[in-house]
Amino acid sequence: MKMARSVHAYVRGNTAQFYEWLEASPVMAHVPVGPHVWICGDCHLGNLGPLADRHHDFAVQIRDLDQTVIGNPALDLIRLGLSLETAARSSDLPGVVTAQMLSAMIDGYGRALSPEPEDDPVEPKVVRSVRRRAAGRKWRHLADERIEGTAPTLPLGKRFWQLTEDERASVDALFDDPAVRMHALALAGHGGEGTLRVLDAAYWRKGCSSLGKLRHAVVLGVRPEADGPEHLVLVDIKQAGPSVAPAVPGAAMPADPAERVVAGARALSPNLGDRMIPAHLPGTPVVLRELAPQDLKIEVAQFSRRQAVAAASYLAYIVGLAHARQLTDDARSEWHAALVPDQTSGQPDADAPSWLWRSVVDLAARHEAGYLDHCRRLV
Repeated sequence: MKMARSVHAYVRGNTAQFYEWLEASPVMAHVPVGPHVWICGDCHLGNLGPLADRHHDFAVQIRDLDQTVIGNPALDLIRLGLSLETAARSSDLPGVVTAQMLSAMIDGYGRALSPEPEDDPVEPKVVRSVRRRAAGRKWRHLADERIEGTAPTLPLGKRFWQLTEDERASVDALFDDPAVRMHALALAGHGGEGTLRVLDAAYWRKGCSSLGKLRHAVVLGVRPEADGPEHLVLVDIKQAGPSVAPAVPGAAMPADPAERVVAGARALSPNLGDRMIPAHLPGTPVVLRELAPQDLKIEVAQFSRRQAVAAASYLAYIVGLAHARQLTDDARSEWHAALVPDQTSGQPDADAPSWLWRSVVDLAARHEAGYLDHCRRLV
């Protein structure tokens, strides 16, 4: 039902089909092949936002790396472009805005690839507002949203479901593991020292993607000194599985899905990657992530025309920074030149390169048809 709310929601929840349709599209023959870097793999609008680092400073980065692989960075641009196009269409903006957005994307992404970046793109209103929210958030806000107050108990109900005895025992055993325990204490800002205990744990029903997969919320009590106060830490335990994004054949990536996710996060989004731990619950690779009050997603109810174009430039710039930090100056320049081959054939500089335009247009048509078929099955 959530995916039926709009074609934008359908695109966000349909990553596997995105790659199937992209692979089948004749446009793929014209998509430039970029340097082999870690890519997000699911780079849509809702997967970018403020992320806190260990010191509680924050920056806008990619916030979901479940699909990360070493692959072609052009795929992240196409995925972001399609997400922005559907958000614009859901806001009743005319098609000319899509052309302007895709052009702005290339401009913003190109700025990030420059060895000596110019001024950052103008921060759009939708990003500025979520950044201001993040700046004012404290632990009590996270507690109110997730555990209904500062008591160390997860409220069972719609969002949190009771674990079985075996599931709870596996969570307790996980945090009894010396390596996990040391890393968890380090994430909590105590340098790997102190005491830690599991105060509560529950299955976390968090969106459609969590159903059928292991997803736990855990409240930890952390005490850096024996006679010191106990601090509460909220940890998300999420099952890691194979990525649906195409990886470069033979790429040197961890075989374990949890280790792959953490490696990709550390390359693309250091604020997030430094707060993640790869681990295993019985038979299942999982990623542990400390939740921070400043971690927010960018939510767009309605785009204005100006906001849509500004957001396209700024968010592509953020994605470009994530890719660029993995490249040498020469590799950045070569990749930037490969992105806009049409400029040598007389295409106006203001236009998006044809490979990006044609990819987004073709995928928008395929997703619109898929979305309508999805809605029909719900009648």
